[in-house]
Amino acid sequence: MASVPSLASSVNQRVADALASALPDAGASDPLLRRSDRADFQANGILALAKKAKANPRELATTVVESIPAGDLIREIEVSGPGFLNITVTDRAIVETLAARAADDRLGVPLAANPGTTVIDYAQPNVAKEMHVGHLRSAVIGAAMVEILEFTGEKVVRRHHIGDWGTQFGMLIQYLLEHPHELDHGSAEEVSGEEAMSNLNRLYKASRGLFDSDEEFKTRARARVVDLQAGEPETLALWQRFVDESKIYFYSVFNKLDMDIQDPDVVGESGYNDMLVETCKLLEESGVAVRSNGALCVFFDDVKGQDGNPTPLIVQKSDGGFGYAATDLSAIRDRVGNLGATELIYVVDARQSLHFKMVFETARRAGWLNDEVKAVQLAFGTVLGKDGKPFKTREGETVRLVDLLDEAVERATAVVREKAEKIGLSEAEIVENGQYVGIGAVKYADLSTSAARDYKFDLDQMVSLTGDTSVYLQYAYARIKSILRKAGEAGDRKPVAHPELELAPAERALGLHLDQFGELIAEAAADHAPHKVAAYLYQLSSLFATFYEQCPVVKPEPELVVGENRLFLCELTARTLSKGMSLLGIRTPEKL
Repeated sequence: MASVPSLASSVNQRVADALASALPDAGASDPLLRRSDRADFQANGILALAKKAKANPRELATTVVESIPAGDLIREIEVSGPGFLNITVTDRAIVETLAARAADDRLGVPLAANPGTTVIDYAQPNVAKEMHVGHLRSAVIGAAMVEILEFTGEKVVRRHHIGDWGTQFGMLIQYLLEHPHELDHGSAEEVSGEEAMSNLNRLYKASRGLFDSDEEFKTRARARVVDLQAGEPETLALWQRFVDESKIYFYSVFNKLDMDIQDPDVVGESGYNDMLVETCKLLEESGVAVRSNGALCVFFDDVKGQDGNPTPLIVQKSDGGFGYAATDLSAIRDRVGNLGATELIYVVDARQSLHFKMVFETARRAGWLNDEVKAVQLAFGTVLGKDGKPFKTREGETVRLVDLLDEAVERATAVVREKAEKIGLSEAEIVENGQYVGIGAVKYADLSTSAARDYKFDLDQMVSLTGDTSVYLQYAYARIKSILRKAGEAGDRKPVAHPELELAPAERALGLHLDQFGELIAEAAADHAPHKVAAYLYQLSSLFATFYEQCPVVKPEPELVVGENRLFLCELTARTLSKGMSLLGIRTPEKL
């Protein structure tokens, strides 16, 4: 496994060295290199450095150019404007760098220099409740961040903080106690997720109806909450049945989403119960939290209600009950103290931003977060309907996640079926590809938008073969695989890099973009921005389309070596697309 320095980093180093010799007293100097329309790269850093050294920027730029020899890496370097450098690299350097990437399983992408341990809190459904469209983004964004960070060498611990505790369980448990056979069925393998959810829905409605209409049942249900919180064994056993039934349903939905969720990673609110008392004690003894009207509160100078009075974070209510804050703070203690986290990422709806701001600040005051351990909320916006309003059914209900995924797969399967005969897909392949395309479309629509923004859920747009969709990328990949298969069948063509060749403009553009993959991954990981991966892949597919149009790969017959070099570019594009898509949790079918 060899990490391959990108052309940008090699050019940057050459210019930085030349700057250091031209301005020996300036210390470290950043050439501020970026991609450019006028050349391959532009260095903009000379202006600021000249100002600091009280030198003429154009003269300094000229001195720098004179001390950089043209050669193996840099073909041409010119001073433009007030002191910018326009830099063009050699065709040989592009092909040799790409060949080094192709020779490595990781496409030459380096591992992070100092990997830590990141705990990602994502995909947090509630026990005994149906998953709806609002649960989609946390799951999809969180799963992509897990893959991206793991690819950089970070140790990632997944946490699914399910809502499995609270007063509503008193009502459910009491009802089940009085109607003991309501959840009876065979093993989990024999029950579908849909059946498990309809059992839970039925029980929820029945217990709610009784709770609202029968005062005696209501009293028994409230007493049952006390038993649950006290850990009374029979009550806990019945509670566990609700959790287990819900997991059958959760896992079936995550399975549809093509997401792997493991049982040990599911640590719900209840997982921190044993820590709550101690968390409150530590906060109160250290003075971070104070008693106010009987409740244990943390106050902030910058958080005030509409009346102008401070709005505290309530850690423990005046009746002794614990709120979400106590659980979230205990989870931080566990993740830092027991799991050794150096970073905590919470993939949670933007509407909870104030809560998490207060929780993180409290944890910092308590010393559980510090310069070595940081916590961030990867806040996401709302899923909107085509009308730009929060996505609802015609009846005004929230949309069930299962229905939405099923419809996406149905639409995608129809799109796949239209082309199936032409490429000889079997019925089984049509069904499988329909799933990959449908689920990929839903994930990509989510991930190609910056998480913080709202996005419109428009299935027609999502499964379109044109535009910025996952289907466009999947087709690009399948098309390249088809080109490579045909070349293989012809026998005389193999993907081989030829650094001695001159490159056409479309080949250069594709090659330079392929070379940026490693830097892009590092940036997406550091910024917690999977949408940057999506944008890179869309651009890669667009550049490939231009290359394929302008540079004949298989016929008309160019010289054999030109054909081999172009096949090499095709193969590296396919591998980069496939790797990038897999980091977003999207499959790339070989035939489409």
